[in-house]
Amino acid sequence: MAITYSAYDAKARFSEVLRQVRDGKTVRVSYRGKPVAEIRAIRESPETIESRLDDLERQGTLVRSGEPRGPLKTVERRRGALKRFLAERGE
Repeated sequence: MAITYSAYDAKARFSEVLRQVRDGKTVRVSYRGKPVAEIRAIRESPETIESRLDDLERQGTLVRSGEPRGPLKTVERRRGALKRFLAERGE
């Protein structure tokens, strides 16, 4: 869960904001009650898909299924797909 500061408070408590970001938290900054920015730590190492999925799972954004579904199959490309799509929409 992100911690939210108003723009005024974020400016006044910048050291505290940085301390929370160093601790791995995400800080949101709002202006007139609407979120306008997010401050989070920079990742030093290249991110792998597994590490990103783990992060999303820790944040509660993602729930992984219990069983892997196997490898993804390539989608067959057929000429004129855009034309058919637009025709279906009446454009």
